[in-house]
Amino acid sequence: MAAALQPGDKAPAFDLPSDEGGAVSLKGHAGKIVVLYFYPKDDTTGCTSEAKAFTAGAAGFEAAGAVVVGVSKDSVKSHGKFRQKHGLSVSLGSDAEGEVVERYGVWVQKSMYGRSYMGIERATFLIDRSGVIQRVWRKVSVSGHADEVLAAVTALAGN
Repeated sequence: MAAALQPGDKAPAFDLPSDEGGAVSLKGHAGKIVVLYFYPKDDTTGCTSEAKAFTAGAAGFEAAGAVVVGVSKDSVKSHGKFRQKHGLSVSLGSDAEGEVVERYGVWVQKSMYGRSYMGIERATFLIDRSGVIQRVWRKVSVSGHADEVLAAVTALAGN
């Protein structure tokens, strides 16, 4: 596995199918601040809370010139159901093959009830207008996270 991405590193490119039709990509958001967050699974308690919190902050992210993109290994169809059920406004990218989660170093060994397995680490990357990672949050605790990210975005944008 590659070394963990750090602030100052160039953000790895991504181009993923979106439930909104077409694709969501880093290149497609060139010139914007990108909040790229990785989450384990659509429609689970923590992932739903996180997506709803980013959606609730949508106006603030937009005012700062930022876009929010959520990525999991769920299918485009699953993302669509997730979006519709919870009224989500964030972009959702499907990384079914796991290439982007590998590039960002968030496909990790996890443990639950004494059993080890591979899964997505809940993590967020703040990428500036030049495509450089400015901040990384790993092993994210959902409560208050979207607000903390919005504050960092606002500071980065100079608003």
